[in-house]
Amino acid sequence: MTDTAIDGGCQKKCWGAAAVIGLLVLIFALAGHRGIVAAILLGVLAAVLLGLLFVWLFCAPVPKPGTRPAPAPLKPAPAPAPSAPAPVTTSAPAAPAAEPEPAEKAAPAADEAPAAVKPSKPLAGEEELASRKGSWTYEGEAEEAEAPAAEEDAGETRPEALTAAREGGPDNLKEIKGVGPKLESLLHELGIFHFDQIAGWSAAEVAWMDSNLKGFRGRVSRDDWIGQAKILAAGGDTEFSQRVDKGEVY
Repeated sequence: MTDTAIDGGCQKKCWGAAAVIGLLVLIFALAGHRGIVAAILLGVLAAVLLGLLFVWLFCAPVPKPGTRPAPAPLKPAPAPAPSAPAPVTTSAPAAPAAEPEPAEKAAPAADEAPAAVKPSKPLAGEEELASRKGSWTYEGEAEEAEAPAAEEDAGETRPEALTAAREGGPDNLKEIKGVGPKLESLLHELGIFHFDQIAGWSAAEVAWMDSNLKGFRGRVSRDDWIGQAKILAAGGDTEFSQRVDKGEVY
């Protein structure tokens, strides 16, 4: 059977199988309520595409295996010519190796100090330095003696304090502008209960109070407590004290 006959039979089988599948596609398309025209087109398209695919897959010509040429016979390599034996020579006994000469004496140890060079003439100031030689020891500055705890700083004096308010009770220090309930309690802790105490403060006492009112530093001089306290200690009123008496502030 020739290769052409084999290829023709293969193609017929492939196209026959594709036609059967195309017919099945047509039947399923009609069963799926497709139009008859659409069903025919689907069947024909499936048959053509599958026929081409089958022919390409199963009917392609297979190349015949070629015959390999017989390998050429290998030529035997020529035998190597026997080499002449190397002449044996007797060498004279080698001269004994020269012994190394003893190394030169090592240089003096580095730790040996060189001889001090003494100047022929005394250097300038040498005699003065020699006269000042002596046993000097460094002594740190003597620790300062702890100063006794003092309530008064330089330029500041603590005002005279009372252990308790006088008869009649303490004055309403809140009538002084700048003195609130918290600051009034702090003044009581410092022994200040009356207007005349504040009115009699000196500049050094004002400075002490400005520095020691925790959270209210500088309030005494900033709000002029002295001027207000003098008016209130004399029985007068200020605009701010009148507002306090009326309950408009606290």
